[in-house]
Amino acid sequence: MTLYLGTFLDTPDADQPAGVRLRAATDQALRVVDGVITERGPAADLRRRHTGDEVVDLREGLVLPGLVDTHVHFPQVRAIGALGMPLLEWLDRRALPEEERLASVDYARQVATEFVGGLVGAGTTTALVFGSHFASAVDVLFEEVDRVGLRVTSGLVVSDRSLPESLLSTPERTYDESVALAGRWHGRGRTRYAVTPRFSYSASDDLLDACASVRKDVPGTWFTSHVNENQAEIIEVARLFADSEHYVDTYDRHGLVGPSTVLAHNVHPTDCELALLAARGASVAHCPTSNSALGSGLFPLREHVEHGVRVALGSDVGAGTGFSLIKEALQAYFMQQLLGPGGLPLASPDLLFLATRAGALALGLGSEVGDLSVGRQFDAVWVRPRAGDPLEVGLCHALDAEDALARTFALGTPDHVAGVWVGGDRVKG
Repeated sequence: MTLYLGTFLDTPDADQPAGVRLRAATDQALRVVDGVITERGPAADLRRRHTGDEVVDLREGLVLPGLVDTHVHFPQVRAIGALGMPLLEWLDRRALPEEERLASVDYARQVATEFVGGLVGAGTTTALVFGSHFASAVDVLFEEVDRVGLRVTSGLVVSDRSLPESLLSTPERTYDESVALAGRWHGRGRTRYAVTPRFSYSASDDLLDACASVRKDVPGTWFTSHVNENQAEIIEVARLFADSEHYVDTYDRHGLVGPSTVLAHNVHPTDCELALLAARGASVAHCPTSNSALGSGLFPLREHVEHGVRVALGSDVGAGTGFSLIKEALQAYFMQQLLGPGGLPLASPDLLFLATRAGALALGLGSEVGDLSVGRQFDAVWVRPRAGDPLEVGLCHALDAEDALARTFALGTPDHVAGVWVGGDRVKG
């Protein structure tokens, strides 16, 4: 039994990033038993009633729920920072050559260590991860995730056209390798399996049928892919699927769009697609720094919210510019500001929701993680700047909790993440 003392900020009542109410608890304590929050209240009261508990003092700084990344690429850690190219050129020149190198298990193991370290270092405790095109590399990823203890949903990335030959599969091999991987990792510890065609640009109808078969035969698996990221990509998908109504339909016609679906980007959706996503209960991973770095466009958050489509954040390593969801949330704020009257104004509680509870809801984990309520797993991030650091100065002069949170998003970096817990296990700090 452990008592954690601190200032705790979360958004337990929100379900969309608009007008989110911040719950701020100062000089409070959370009691954690077997990784689960069992009590919360004034620190003095809980310390008086639980004199035998271990006490962890986090009162310097702020304690946030563990951050939830709903779109991040395992093989692309070493491709971060390749700027100046649109999506398809960036894939051909930087991302895909790097992904081919993961055919080597030794290379994949090095990348897996770097990747999981990047997540932990940024305060990410839960992630929906685009795996590798190689089953052996996906095993290596899951092994490292399991060793460290993160909550990760991931799977084999599959394609059967439009990519280098070494990254292509067949419908039959897609099914066999995916089912085998799911048998080893789905539901083991904190890991789950996600069926993951790269995107319709590189997936035929037969391959998508195989993906649907995996989902049918392995209950509880998730589905993730890309959609409507870049105009050139959208035009080519429309050519390849001439009988589909739109991009989302290329997945939906195979029964792949539903409550356990997360599609990344959706920068250029039609109203029909938004209505369909909402009707199916699917979620969208918004990746702001990637959208900016590749020049993909400004994300229409207001339209998603007005249609009732759930939105969370993704770092999209490596087209994104790092693992930090604090930075992604700030960039999401900037994008909506740049859209002017068409944008959705975001305040600091909205940003915290997008980086935490929104992702938990998108991944079907809203009853387990995403906020710091009683009954939730203790997944938490301790943000503590050093003395004299600009964030420390900002927090000292914050007007209230919302202002302190705004300053955290404006100034916070992974260097300010002093501690990370997953299910009560300290994985950093």
